[in-house]
Amino acid sequence: MKVLKMRKNQLHGMLPENIGEGCMLQTIDLNSNRIEGKIPRSLSNCRSLDVLDIGNNHIVDSFPTWLGSNSNLRVLILRSNQFYGSIGSLTEGVAATKKFSGMQIIDLASNNFSGSLSSKWFDMLQTMMANSSGEGNALALDSSFPEDKYYQEVLTFKGNELTFTKILTTFKMIDFSNNAFDGPIPVSVGKLIALHGLSMSHNAFTGRIPSKLGDLAQLESLDLSRNKFSGVIPRNLTSLTYLAVLNLSYNNLTGMIPEGPQFSSFANSSFEGNAGPCGKPLSKQCNSSGTRSLSSSMSSQDSVGTTEKNSALYRR
Repeated sequence: MKVLKMRKNQLHGMLPENIGEGCMLQTIDLNSNRIEGKIPRSLSNCRSLDVLDIGNNHIVDSFPTWLGSNSNLRVLILRSNQFYGSIGSLTEGVAATKKFSGMQIIDLASNNFSGSLSSKWFDMLQTMMANSSGEGNALALDSSFPEDKYYQEVLTFKGNELTFTKILTTFKMIDFSNNAFDGPIPVSVGKLIALHGLSMSHNAFTGRIPSKLGDLAQLESLDLSRNKFSGVIPRNLTSLTYLAVLNLSYNNLTGMIPEGPQFSSFANSSFEGNAGPCGKPLSKQCNSSGTRSLSSSMSSQDSVGTTEKNSALYRR
């Protein structure tokens, strides 16, 4: 058997511990059940495993570092479980740089992962560093896609849940949202030039937004909202000509919003919840030093004051 697909059933209990060395499974899809316990370590016997989707269950475990030795693994979906702890330890060891080298999609969203990301973490994701034949189009079909392999995943991409049937070898995404990661995002993320989607929202990341994100030429969706980023928005981001979704809201960003074709198309909501940004598309004007002008600030405060007074009069 090569494909085990049992998503959206009422499966409960724990996964079997003893998976034999003759395992031929290429796809395991157990998404949206009530599975508990840990991921069986004997799953490493499935050396042809290409897709592992155990999202939306009740699994309590640490990050499966031991799966990293499987060079065939391309899709890892762990979202909406109770995974915990740091994922930084997977960079340790002699063969650390070869771990997870074939990864195409990593979805760790909505768990309890914590700690900082090692500067070497993204160095392992070699497949995400290679430009593909579907340049500029995440949904382009690669002619080398194996006909006998099953792919179907529901992924959050561009802010929407989309079903991808036969996930294509050109599509690459990382989703670490809704966890407790902290510290800066390593600049090595800029090496993942084939990435189409990156979501780090709802964490506690600090420091500046890496300017190296501007090197991700294929990026279509970037969500860094609800973190603790500070400083100015990197001008390099204006070079992301395929960027359709940008969310930098609810951080501590300041300064002028970079001007560029893509940035002019984003709504105010992309930047809301930051006290400092100014310039288009916001109504807040910048002064000559590139900071929010005093007149704009006073005008905004006057507007709020007037609204409050009118509201008080209305209540009377």
